[in-house]
Amino acid sequence: QVQLVESGGGLVQAGDSLRLSCAASGGTFSEYTMAWFRQAPGKERAFVAGINGSGGTTSLATSLKDRFTISRDNAKNTVYLQMNKLKPEDTAVYSCAAAPTPHMSGPYSHEEKYSDWGQGTQVTVSS
Repeated sequence: QVQLVESGGGLVQAGDSLRLSCAASGGTFSEYTMAWFRQAPGKERAFVAGINGSGGTTSLATSLKDRFTISRDNAKNTVYLQMNKLKPEDTAVYSCAAAPTPHMSGPYSHEEKYSDWGQGTQVTVSS
């Protein structure tokens, strides 16, 4: 089990960039597949991006591939989400999640595979 704390959210204007961080503690970080999900007001939580334990394999939601990037620094026990050219529709609470396997079998987007979740960080994009 790992504890996850997100940071880096805030209020930005359309077109701006943000980098979210998720710091993990309580486990061997490299043994976890990590992911970001987001939940917009009135909508279900949606997959944003995932990354395997070594950082060598990533998966992004198709609609976000040209603007978002996921990465991790295992020495710092941290996973990042770089978000560029932000749009008002990116407004959501962004949460990181950890799955207890370094190699994800099947889609990264299946929430049930993730055992630990952070509290989330709010990202608001104004037009």
